[in-house]
Amino acid sequence: MQLGRVLGTVVASVKADGLDGVRLLIVQPLDRHQQPRGRPVIAADGVAMAGPDELVHYVSAREAAQALEETFVPVDHAVVGIVDAVEELSQ
Repeated sequence: MQLGRVLGTVVASVKADGLDGVRLLIVQPLDRHQQPRGRPVIAADGVAMAGPDELVHYVSAREAAQALEETFVPVDHAVVGIVDAVEELSQ
């Protein structure tokens, strides 16, 4: 699972079978200090309620395909939760 921030949405005029009604989000991956890490990714909205500027956690690869109502759809990333709070653990 990875931490990310939703930057916006993507509009697709044609989607693969099984993705009808699934929103696609632009997600900026974040490091443990909530700083941008790498390039943004496109993630299917598995929670069906993530919005712009929200902190989310998302999964990649096979787990992403299983995170949606219709499993095994062609997605590389999927949002699986909205983060309410982040706390640093002392070492």
